[in-house]
Amino acid sequence: METTTPLATAGAAHAAPASGPGRRARSKDQGDRRFALLLMVPAALFLAAFVLWPLIRFISDSFYEISPFAGAPRTFVGFANYATAFASEAFQSASVRTVVYTLVVVVAEFVLGLAVALLFTALGRRSAVFRTIFMYPLMIAPVVAGLLWRFLLIDNFGIINQFLFEAHILSSPDQIQWLSNPDIALFSVAIPDIWLTTSFITLVLFAGLQNVPGDVIEAARIDGARYPRILFSIIIPLLRPVIAVALIVRGIDAARAFDIILIQTDGGPQGSTTTLSLLIYRTMTRFGDPGLASAMGTVYLLAMLAVAIAAIMLIWRPGSSAR
Repeated sequence: METTTPLATAGAAHAAPASGPGRRARSKDQGDRRFALLLMVPAALFLAAFVLWPLIRFISDSFYEISPFAGAPRTFVGFANYATAFASEAFQSASVRTVVYTLVVVVAEFVLGLAVALLFTALGRRSAVFRTIFMYPLMIAPVVAGLLWRFLLIDNFGIINQFLFEAHILSSPDQIQWLSNPDIALFSVAIPDIWLTTSFITLVLFAGLQNVPGDVIEAARIDGARYPRILFSIIIPLLRPVIAVALIVRGIDAARAFDIILIQTDGGPQGSTTTLSLLIYRTMTRFGDPGLASAMGTVYLLAMLAVAIAAIMLIWRPGSSAR
């Protein structure tokens, strides 16, 4: 017959109540996870139906020769569409223009946005009204912005040229052909994009600046560091995650610019503003080659994905600490 010591009895009595609440807590956590998963199901189904499945069809179409007529047969051609795309001079030129356009837009927006965000931070609460006014361009549709700047930059009677002429900077109102000169047209169509979305970069960077510790900056000032040194050695390194997000979002958005360029120049003059988005659109609709357009779009998608990953690793550098 087993005997139970008072110490063992007390230990068992003490352990029994603890196991009950523990099991209940684990059961509650599992229930919360199931409830969270149930809440995510509608969004997951929506993304699968309207994002994942069209993306799969889009990529699969790149391996077929597809007739633009409904009900026409599809012919599997493997990587022939990709070979045609890479061999196409139009695709190569459009790729270069897209890279140049994206770099111009993103660099200009980042420099202006950072400068304005730093100014708003220095002003503090006094910048509330200016921040509100500065965000107004975000409310304008890109098509409207393209039309607005088309009339501002048009050669013969554009307001910009007329203003420069009245200021005696130009000798005639049509001296600078913003949208008609192939050498500067690509940079001209970038102006509305910069004007339209610099406020977005400013908003993101201003929010990030609110989390920069003030005591660190004050300590650097006490040590005699000048503002440029503080900016490049403290503020910008601490803003790396915010900068990475801003550049990735705006870089992808600028690389797929379509409506602003379409409204202003329709890819002209002489194809000098035809970016990849416009080329893919024309290949699909005007030239009636969905397979080739899908191949171009797939290459476009993979390139933007690679740039986004590179930006995360080089700018954000997850796992590293700013020093």
